[in-house]
Amino acid sequence: MKVEVQVAGDEWVPVCGLAELTPGRGVAALLPDGRQAAVFLDRHGRTYAIGNRDPFTGAHVLSRGLLGSTGNGGSPFVASPLLKQRFDLATGRCLDDPDPEKTVPVYATRSR
Repeated sequence: MKVEVQVAGDEWVPVCGLAELTPGRGVAALLPDGRQAAVFLDRHGRTYAIGNRDPFTGAHVLSRGLLGSTGNGGSPFVASPLLKQRFDLATGRCLDDPDPEKTVPVYATRSR
């Protein structure tokens, strides 16, 4: 089974095999337009993809962050490995800074 990321309209690109993902950890994927995505598998088997660039440092490191959630059944997030800001995997919003400039892109995912 392959994990695919939606990059534009109806265009989906395969980024990795589902078996290559470890729950709670991410992988970086290079998209056709040169952007990078951070792809994650949570402990419930759901996949997520966000932009890999940390808006606070400019480094492409979010795929190396740790997954967590905002409480019992709360929103899943990834914590940047550099400055530890948390990014919501569903919205890309930074949970630690309300500045809209500090969000990351979110990509739809599917497994086929």
